[in-house]
Amino acid sequence: MDYKELDGKIIDSVSQTFKALGDPTRIRILAYLFNDEHSVGDISETLDIKQSTVSHQLKTLKNLRLVKSRREGTTIYYSHDDKHVMLMLDQMISHTRHD
Repeated sequence: MDYKELDGKIIDSVSQTFKALGDPTRIRILAYLFNDEHSVGDISETLDIKQSTVSHQLKTLKNLRLVKSRREGTTIYYSHDDKHVMLMLDQMISHTRHD
């Protein structure tokens, strides 16, 4: 692919995605959502993060289209929304674990 002439909108979007992935809490949440969908309460309890913090981070991730939500009754479930980003996250975790 030829990436010599990326427009500003693409560059800004890539930059925002990398910024989002630069936050440890967001990485923990995305890693937890890697294989299954979970509610805010479940994420909060399992990762030992305040519900308000989880909600705030999920809003950021949703605005960047990194997570999506679905409602079932009064409960909202979140899951990842971009296999490309999850693959990149998986590769970075593997890279970091590599001896």
